Amino acid sequence: QVQLVESGGGLVQAGGSLRLSCAASGRTVSNDVMGWFRQAPGKEREFVAAISWNGRSTTYADSMKGRFTVSRDNAKNTVNLQMNSLRPEDTAVYFCAADVDHNILLLTTTHEYDYWGQGTQVTVSS
Repeated sequence: QVQLVESGGGLVQAGGSLRLSCAASGRTVSNDVMGWFRQAPGKEREFVAAISWNGRSTTYADSMKGRFTVSRDNAKNTVNLQMNSLRPEDTAVYFCAADVDHNILLLTTTHEYDYWGQGTQVTVSS
């Protein structure tokens, strides 16, 4: 079992930045693909970013490219999401997730991920 806990959310003005962190416990996630997703009120959960086990491969949803950066520290069993140039439409609950079946293949659908955190709220004001 893996427990994931997100932190770093909050209220920020448009154009600002936030850095989210996801801490894993229970076992190491250093061999797993890790992903970030978000869910806005009344909308489905959507893919944000994913990173391979060694951090060498990443992928992003189109609207996040150039603004968000995903990284990981396997020694600390953590994954981070640096979010810059935030927009009001980025307002959502952000979740991290672990895909224990893959270490390089970066998948973007929720059902591929096995473990989820409880989420952290990000609110961007205009």
